[in-house]
Amino acid sequence: MGLPHGTRICPTGARTAPFAYALEAAVVDGDQDLADGRLVLLHDPDGHDAWHGTFRLVTLVRAELEPEMAADPLLPDVCWSWLTGALQARGLTYGEASGTVTRASSHYFGGLSERPSASQIEIRASWTPREGLGGVPDTAAHLASWCDLLAQVAGLPPAGPGDASVVTLPQRRGPQSR
Repeated sequence: MGLPHGTRICPTGARTAPFAYALEAAVVDGDQDLADGRLVLLHDPDGHDAWHGTFRLVTLVRAELEPEMAADPLLPDVCWSWLTGALQARGLTYGEASGTVTRASSHYFGGLSERPSASQIEIRASWTPREGLGGVPDTAAHLASWCDLLAQVAGLPPAGPGDASVVTLPQRRGPQSR
């Protein structure tokens, strides 16, 4: 994927990788955020033993849920399948996938007791994109699959022809402003 004019991968100064490029996105309906996330592309020209490659993608995706959806025992498995399914739907090869799916509930007390209870789902994951021609992965396709994941977590229907195995989460409340 070519970077926008004037954009470059900057040295991070971190131990994880000498180079990184990050972006954030949100799915918005009017003035309501349905989901938000961050995608980071890491690069170590010398390779990284744990990655089994020279590139690594790291993501955080989250959305507010209705409490009854958060109580579904299958929710973490379904959310993880959205990540792997988004990559597979675009024909991407990858390895070393790992991560967590976390659901959290907040109940407010004292001076905050006027706020309604809230539930949130969060997917934190990383994977090694397989390198193509010239030793570079198809980062544009990985970005597109991440956008598909973000839209699905937001509860949007698939953009293309429906797949009977696709499950969406209805009745979203967007992440609150920070």
